[in-house]
Amino acid sequence: MNKVKEDTATGTTLNGSSDGVIRRTGPSSSRGPSNNTHNSSAVPNKDAKPDAITNSNTSSSLDTTEQLKRSFRKKYRHVEAVHSSSTPSCLSHDATETPSFLGFRNLMVIVLVVGNLRLVIENIQKYGVLICVRCHDFRKTDIQLGLCLYFLIPCHLLIAYAIESIAAAQAKYERARSDKRDGSTSPTEDEHIRFQSTWKMVWVAHAINVTYVLVFTSYIVYYKIHHPLIGTLTEIHAVIVWLKTASYAFTNRDLRHAYLHPVKGELDALPEIYKQCPYPNNITMGNLVYFWWAPTLVYQPAYPRTDKIRWIFVFKRLGEGICLSVFIWFASAQYATPVLVNSLDKIASLDYPSILERLLKLSTISLVIWLAGFFALFQSFLNALAEVTRFGDRSFYDPWWNSESLGMYWRTWNKPVYQFFRRHVYSPMRSRGWSHKVASLTVFLVSAILHELLVGVPTHNLIGVAFLGMFLQLPLIQLTQPLEKMKSKSGKLLGNTIFWVSFTILGQPFAALMYFYAWQAKYGSVSKVMAAAAAHLPECATCPA
Repeated sequence: MNKVKEDTATGTTLNGSSDGVIRRTGPSSSRGPSNNTHNSSAVPNKDAKPDAITNSNTSSSLDTTEQLKRSFRKKYRHVEAVHSSSTPSCLSHDATETPSFLGFRNLMVIVLVVGNLRLVIENIQKYGVLICVRCHDFRKTDIQLGLCLYFLIPCHLLIAYAIESIAAAQAKYERARSDKRDGSTSPTEDEHIRFQSTWKMVWVAHAINVTYVLVFTSYIVYYKIHHPLIGTLTEIHAVIVWLKTASYAFTNRDLRHAYLHPVKGELDALPEIYKQCPYPNNITMGNLVYFWWAPTLVYQPAYPRTDKIRWIFVFKRLGEGICLSVFIWFASAQYATPVLVNSLDKIASLDYPSILERLLKLSTISLVIWLAGFFALFQSFLNALAEVTRFGDRSFYDPWWNSESLGMYWRTWNKPVYQFFRRHVYSPMRSRGWSHKVASLTVFLVSAILHELLVGVPTHNLIGVAFLGMFLQLPLIQLTQPLEKMKSKSGKLLGNTIFWVSFTILGQPFAALMYFYAWQAKYGSVSKVMAAAAAHLPECATCPA
């Protein structure tokens, strides 16, 4: 039996091993002048405090224990306790810590790069280089009409400014002739009638203005501009001006009412930033021009501003946008177009398994193109525009890729549009007593109409796919909303999976297939085949069975 003895005079330990030999371990076992040093340090200092002495002894005892353990493990290597506690697998749900998946992320990137590199080689071997600048049908009339509309569309903002200038002058006159009110009483019946009468005239003028800009532009794009790219850019510009004009009218309406008939405390309750430019001082040409160029769809009399313009930042963002635009053009021409062309006969013959295969094949490249477009627009272009205009609030999107439901995605991926509809459609309807479902239905209905205009008008095919794709988001939102509220990780994971599946397979690829087929049926190869078939129908009708 082993015996352990400690020499208190020297601070050493005597180990009695099983072979009967007593071995001296510790500092005193080493020979030389270090023994004297150790002995002198082992004697406690009379001036030392008791706590310090206790801590020193404890530390020395722990060091000795660790030395014993290391010596034991070194001597008896086959008796180490490998299983000393109950530990779950790191990928189990009951694991105490979530492992890092950095390695898997690196693996997925490598697999994605290698897989797409194989597709690049296969695509070039099969089709050759399909990039052709001169092959694009940019007609002279399309370019001329696009440039004319680019300069004409903002004129409707100037018309909105003229309407609001007249309303502001009327408001100044009404306030000057009315009795001074301290805001302690509500507007009189006569004041309320006059305000509503003025607002009705202002509303009708704004409605005619914004309706005309959208209808006129859509007519020109649908019937006069052939190229889809020029038509899409023109239609987007018209929709942006339409939304900005509506926000300009609604915001100034409320500011005008608070200016004319303030209830006590209302003016103080206005956002603090509005005091920088109170109504009607905001009705100026400079204020409107800044709103026209600002990267937002929601009008405010004042915005948070930065101190200076960082031109290096601007050029970096513009460089990103240009490079990504070239990449989108290259990917669309070299990869997306062959898949779409090879899908035409499958759609015409209603070969559903082949259509599904083409849909899955198109989902990868369409997702890559969409992500590149998202980064180019929201990260590169809008940040460059915000820097030039010194626009401070650059929260154009939130991490939508982690969306746990379809509703979270629509709230986070395009915040300028979301903020417009929440401020000018959803919140006013809720304040007037409408339910959440009705208000949400109205928001998605208007959004679905705008989506159909943005896609169907430039492609000259109002087939309703974009409308249904947007409007039918409501059932999916209702389906995934409980998953967003679940506290468990599995529910959130399921919600994010449903979002990505609907986004990458059922959404954009299907819409791209349908509108491309509709375009080809109207102008391309499918229309030629249909015309040839129609030309042979009379001859075939006379042929014997």
